[in-house]
Amino acid sequence: MPQTLKLAVSQSRTLSTLSATLEALKATTQHAAREGVDLILFPEAYLGGYPRTCDFGIAVGARSAGGRDQFLHYFRDSVDLGDTPRGAGDEWVDRELEVGKGKEYRGDGTREFLERVARETGVFVVTGLVEKSGGSLYCSVVYVCPRLGCIGKRRKVMPTGAERMIWAQGSPSTLRAVTTTIKGVNLTMASAICWENYMPLLRYSLYSQNVNLYLAPTADARDTWLPLMRTVGCESRAFVLSANQCVKRKHLPDWITGKKNTTAVSDTGSTLASAAPRSHGRRRSTLTVTEENHELVLPTADGQAEDGDNSLTKKLSQIAIADGSDSSSSDEEYVCTGGSCIVGPLGEVLKEPLWNVEDGLHIVDADFDDCERGRLDLDVAGSYSRNDVFHLEVDGLDLDPPQ
Repeated sequence: MPQTLKLAVSQSRTLSTLSATLEALKATTQHAAREGVDLILFPEAYLGGYPRTCDFGIAVGARSAGGRDQFLHYFRDSVDLGDTPRGAGDEWVDRELEVGKGKEYRGDGTREFLERVARETGVFVVTGLVEKSGGSLYCSVVYVCPRLGCIGKRRKVMPTGAERMIWAQGSPSTLRAVTTTIKGVNLTMASAICWENYMPLLRYSLYSQNVNLYLAPTADARDTWLPLMRTVGCESRAFVLSANQCVKRKHLPDWITGKKNTTAVSDTGSTLASAAPRSHGRRRSTLTVTEENHELVLPTADGQAEDGDNSLTKKLSQIAIADGSDSSSSDEEYVCTGGSCIVGPLGEVLKEPLWNVEDGLHIVDADFDDCERGRLDLDVAGSYSRNDVFHLEVDGLDLDPPQ
């Protein structure tokens, strides 16, 4: 039986409301379904938003009232999946948690919306989101199966830099891989969020579970990200999907841009606010679809990215305009340039990073037999591990491959 699936990464940006972003996710997933996609990955914090450039009024030993108001806005924009602060795990997945009297379900309905999109399109959806539980926020990823609904969720265990001001640490138990079967292909997938991929022991905890699909939603648009993804592909002998947002300053929420910060530096290394836009030279690209339906990522003649004139781009633009997030501001500076990519099990680049394209979709045909072919000479958690000498234990996490 063929072991080939169509995998996709969506370079999508958060819109100004959760409802508009959910509608954009739905439109993108419907488009992916028409292209025959079996599984799609959306970026880190896609639902709820990545509050790029915002300092929340925090300095060492000081907090501002304005910063507290910003956190209130951000908290309200985040997603309630009905989970508990400790993370209920299988109880949450299996809907065993108590539902309040008079309520149809726990949470704000986002889980149910995602499950409906997956079910109606037949596409397995994995998306990053900002999850609120109790009084805290978590950077999370949810796995949504067309047949079974949500089969797993994990929370980022180590927020990066200034993220630690606003996101709580997730439990290492959520690093547990999930399994599913799509078109006869057995998948074991797990997610490392953004700079968790720079944590060698965390990566190894995923490799130990024998993953063949490694998901890396991110907010990192550095040039160093692609080499990291190639390393992950080579180490894991798995297909690697990485999705990031491409965002201009005018797309940031009003509660961020209303208070200018002229000295902020993003967690991905670019100086923000009054700094001149960075020139990426060769990194500027446009997505082109040929008559043979092949996708090409090509540099543009003037160094500026172009949006393809296709139905998906038009649909998403309509959603953004209807939601009021299409600003007339002249501030066209990119605060995040994207870089979504796909890497194969030998570390080969299957889809080059997509730069300066606000709504892009990368699709590949992935032959999962290539994962086993790659194990001929490298299985870092098995034959190549010297597990008689080196040992890794993670509190609360079973490292044995899931069934």
